[in-house]
Amino acid sequence: MGTGTGAGEVEVLDVAGRQVRITSPGKVIFSARGETKLDLARYYLAVAGPLMAAMGGRPVLLQRFPKGATGPSFFQKRVAPTAADPWVTTTVVSTPNGTTSNALVAADLAHVLWAVNLGCLGFHVWPVTAADPAHADELRIDLDPSPGVTFAMIREAAAETKALLDELGVAGYPKTTGSRGIHVYVRLRPEWDGVAVRSAAVAVARELERRRPDLITASWWKEERGARVFVDFNQNAPHKTVFGAWGVRADPQARVSAPFAWSELAAIDPAELTIATVPDRLAAHGDPWAPMAAERQSLEPLLELHRRDVAAGLPDAPWPPVYPKMPGEPPRVAPSRARRAPSA
Repeated sequence: MGTGTGAGEVEVLDVAGRQVRITSPGKVIFSARGETKLDLARYYLAVAGPLMAAMGGRPVLLQRFPKGATGPSFFQKRVAPTAADPWVTTTVVSTPNGTTSNALVAADLAHVLWAVNLGCLGFHVWPVTAADPAHADELRIDLDPSPGVTFAMIREAAAETKALLDELGVAGYPKTTGSRGIHVYVRLRPEWDGVAVRSAAVAVARELERRRPDLITASWWKEERGARVFVDFNQNAPHKTVFGAWGVRADPQARVSAPFAWSELAAIDPAELTIATVPDRLAAHGDPWAPMAAERQSLEPLLELHRRDVAAGLPDAPWPPVYPKMPGEPPRVAPSRARRAPSA
């Protein structure tokens, strides 16, 4: 998979037919146990197969922490090969306002470790491949904790999500976010664009709220959510990225956004899924997402929920503020502000 040679301030790893330099390999990145930059690189070597199955061939947004996990960070979308690394692969991506840039493609593990050497903690992954940017082949159901929401409530919302997907004949695959939430992924046939996938996500969020309004909300406006789990449908808006599976968070404990099996839901604890534990867990139990790549599915059962809502007269849900006004979207104003606005 990869071997290291070198001394002093540079470690050279032979990965995917490339030589990737890890500068300052002994630099402590995670303070809780003292893991270093080289430890982070070795973690990704240990989870290489599942990592590449999840994000291989996709554009990624890099979140860089030059001073380690507890230091300042910045996002880097624009990437360019250098004279030292001419093999670095990029692809053109677009922002909601149409600005384009060349983003890194996770073409192989060498590209991942190249980014690690830049201090990347967290790969934010596009739901498209570089080879087919017109079609979103992943639906990401983001179960987001509002203030006052416990992880037990997130687990319960995930169970409701699975029950709905099971009813519709759709297979979903869960992972921790590496923080306080859970993501459920549905791998799709590459036949739908991001607008259609977001419409399906809006319909899922609304259906879950109907079933468990005490626990789950589809309200975009924070003032309406209360202490409920928010299903963040806008994580599926075109050009949005989501923190990638198997990625290590910028956390002193080096928590991992770790895939898990549905049978583990009742006991899964994000605090126990770290750079120190996930490789052994993978070696012992295998990749819980292994069937996902071969299980490309139709979006139609979820779009049918969307069509039902449209027929019932429901408007589109609000889009994020960085997006242009979209067809069928209601006024993009918080309900409390709308109530205060003078009548015409």
